[in-house]
Amino acid sequence: MTSSLVAIRPPQRGLPKPEQPVLKDLPATELVAWAAEHLGGPRYRAVQLFEWLHKHRAGEFADMSSLPAAMRDTLASQATVGALTVDQVQTSTDGTRKLRLVTPTDDVLEAVLIPNPGRGLTLCISSMVGCSLTCRFCATASLGFTRNLATWEIVDQVYQAQSLLADERDAAGYPPRITNLVFMGMGEPLHNFMQVRRAISILTDASGAGLAGRRITVSTAGMVPAIERFAREGLADEVGLAVSLNATTDAVRDQVMPINTRWNIATLLETVRALPTPKRRCVTFEYVLLAGVNDTDADARRLARLIEGISALVNVIPFNPHADAPYQRPGAARVDAFVRVCRAAGLQVQVRTPRGDDIDAACGQLARRG
Repeated sequence: MTSSLVAIRPPQRGLPKPEQPVLKDLPATELVAWAAEHLGGPRYRAVQLFEWLHKHRAGEFADMSSLPAAMRDTLASQATVGALTVDQVQTSTDGTRKLRLVTPTDDVLEAVLIPNPGRGLTLCISSMVGCSLTCRFCATASLGFTRNLATWEIVDQVYQAQSLLADERDAAGYPPRITNLVFMGMGEPLHNFMQVRRAISILTDASGAGLAGRRITVSTAGMVPAIERFAREGLADEVGLAVSLNATTDAVRDQVMPINTRWNIATLLETVRALPTPKRRCVTFEYVLLAGVNDTDADARRLARLIEGISALVNVIPFNPHADAPYQRPGAARVDAFVRVCRAAGLQVQVRTPRGDDIDAACGQLARRG
């Protein structure tokens, strides 16, 4: 890849248009309205249907035993459930698992299950097939941008991972749980805003998966209009935001993340400063350390000045190498020095240990390899 890459790419295809509605695509209020029109009967049947789809993860209408047989037959003739296919599961030496998933249109995407010792698992999910952006450190950018994922295709990544874990037990005899969800896989989540918004609504519904909004984080490379919408439509009050910054000057960020040529650092940070600040939540700034590019002590001091006054956590991510990027990971001493300068300047910093890099599952490595 070269520095002449465009900032934002158009999709090769639009969202699939299935012959029958995919009911897993509908938030609860929309499912109730659909059921009233197509099924009739009392409202509680639609609530049961939602529970079967999203709490019990039923694969077929025939499995929904609390619904009348006639209703199940009607459902089977008028709609589909919607399910991804698990094509492959790779396991890292550190316990991270990468799921290769295939859509009914034969598009391939990836999700990553990351163990958190003593506190469940984090699931990293995708929002696109490929990516609309061209960040030069990220392997997904090399795939181009096939299309956005539909709401149900985002949601079902969670359910496929939950099903994978269903028969397992931890040391105490309990099934492992997905406790954290991060939209940091393939794609720019805020460039697929509507589908991501709907997926979060479904996944946090207490009648379904019931995931806690405070444990969901949406990442962005800096889609300023979408960040403004994130605030305007209330998502900033529900879930966390992670901003992939990765540089402290526009000259460097233009090269590393061409989206910066559309919305530069000053514009991006002005937008972040305008976000509402719910209690006990701060903005996360992701900072991928690239050897000799953005990892100097001067960069660390500039970073502190740039985000001064923002309630923030800085995630320092030593670059995870892959064949499509012209960068190297800094040595441990340089990483430590960068972090020390950040902390001395008053930043709250944590270093993200590479997880799953031996199976191309670490941050920035998802490119359907293996």
